[in-house]
Amino acid sequence: MSVVQGTTEKLVDELDWPATRLRVENLRTAFVVDGRPREVVSGVSFDLLPGECVAIVGESGSGKSVTARSLVGLAGTNAIVHADALEIHHEDVRTFTPRQWRRIRGRDIGFVLQDALVSLDPLRPVGAEIAEALRLHKWGDRAARAQRVLHLLTRVGVPLPELRAKQRPDQLSGGLRQRALIASAIALDPDIVIADEPTTALDVTVQAQVLAQLEEMKRRGASIILISHDLSVVAQLADQILVMRGGVVLEQGTAAEVLGSPRHEYTKALIAAVPSEATRGKALSPGTIEAATDAQPPAEVAAPVLEATGLVKRFHTRDGSVTRAVDGVSFTLSAGETLGIVGESGSGKSTTARLALGLESLDGGEVRLLGQAWSVLPERRRRTLRPRISVVYQDPLSSFDPRWNVERILVDALRGERFTSAAARRERVLELLDLVGLTPEVLNRFPLRLSGGQRQRVAIARALAPRPSVIVLDEAVSALDVTIQAQILDLLVALQRETGVSYLFISHDLGVISHLSDRVLVMKDGVVVEEGRPDDIFRHPAHPYTRDLIASIPEFDPASFVGSPIEKD
Repeated sequence: MSVVQGTTEKLVDELDWPATRLRVENLRTAFVVDGRPREVVSGVSFDLLPGECVAIVGESGSGKSVTARSLVGLAGTNAIVHADALEIHHEDVRTFTPRQWRRIRGRDIGFVLQDALVSLDPLRPVGAEIAEALRLHKWGDRAARAQRVLHLLTRVGVPLPELRAKQRPDQLSGGLRQRALIASAIALDPDIVIADEPTTALDVTVQAQVLAQLEEMKRRGASIILISHDLSVVAQLADQILVMRGGVVLEQGTAAEVLGSPRHEYTKALIAAVPSEATRGKALSPGTIEAATDAQPPAEVAAPVLEATGLVKRFHTRDGSVTRAVDGVSFTLSAGETLGIVGESGSGKSTTARLALGLESLDGGEVRLLGQAWSVLPERRRRTLRPRISVVYQDPLSSFDPRWNVERILVDALRGERFTSAAARRERVLELLDLVGLTPEVLNRFPLRLSGGQRQRVAIARALAPRPSVIVLDEAVSALDVTIQAQILDLLVALQRETGVSYLFISHDLGVISHLSDRVLVMKDGVVVEEGRPDDIFRHPAHPYTRDLIASIPEFDPASFVGSPIEKD
């Protein structure tokens, strides 16, 4: 194997690679609960070849992340891992001690986790963290490690590597943090890289940058295990795909076979649930919300329920400078309409949402709600209007009081409404549950006892409780699995048809925006750079920034895989 001095970079066409880098046969993982083992991964088998990507897809709880951790001895102290075969570079690792695992982790296997802010040490510069991985494996002296760090940051596309190496994770954007985490994982050029949801919740342009780094690793000959629930990402990178549910592999094969000619109904449901421009007006989860299949555009003559004119919001930074987070933003939202606001992190879209909600003070401009003054009023005078505008956040768990069960959460949301009796109030609570497709069984459950989809449905029920005219949804589906996301999007469409509520929908996911929105605002650096109907924005973008956003969307067309072999670089 050729080695370039100082970089240890490998090329994909080397002839002396072993035929198989990782062999897994009948992997089973159980966790001891109340003294008894409970199996959560059952019978996973695959081989991983040089320059190949094996993707493991499925919803939360499917066992895909546990599978990845079991492969490298990180399943946990209460885990029981068995396999008929588990070989890395033809070495049997089933009986490895922690010391033996430390020897190969980092050197032979790199691990890229989803949340770089949590995964990186918040108290030290990212350069020091990358250098630590080199030091632990006795790679070079201090000067050589410093140069290697700069080379790695450059290699993963980090601009100004000398500056970024000295910065802590909280001083970097999400994309820079994720790339720094990749640099740390590949510091010793491991032959195998495990990437666990490496692009979830990233902006589309940052996601494209991270995917480009993973593709470059494949080109250099690295073998990648990709854990993801995003089929658009999987379609771009994977050669082989395992579809998991409930710890079991339901379907397995080449990307062409699984995406182009899926056999299992669950795989078909995953593919059908991917939102895009082509799915607008159609149900993403057929049979769940049938009303979503024939959604009609709102009437053009509908009176605005929310009006924003010339919104300005400034923030003072630590160095004394002033940033215009929102700079002259204007829009109207009509009754029964969905207005999507899209842009990267830092574009000002969430600040715009908070200004619309009256949760931030304005430095300029005005917001009017239902034709009445809103932003200029003191909070005590807003109280009579506040039930008319609600919000659903990305993470409902953090917005709930963990001590309250579902019934108390919804009863609290109804505190401004008068009822003739407790029975009448409970009837309204049950009506809200029915609206969002939940049964009375969840009333006594606490947020931690609910699934992600159930929590988001409760959050929507809470938002609907005061009978609002406007609901602001700030990244409300970005953290959900694709099938749960599909159910929530179908639910939102059906609720809008039934109640006439208007949505201000904030997202970085262009597929979701194009599926749900009647009109779209594109924001960059606090400014609206383009506005229009989805067909115009996504098919004929006028602004260069919009064109860059759309070009960054991972293409996913299942029909393109039918009968088409996946070509390797």
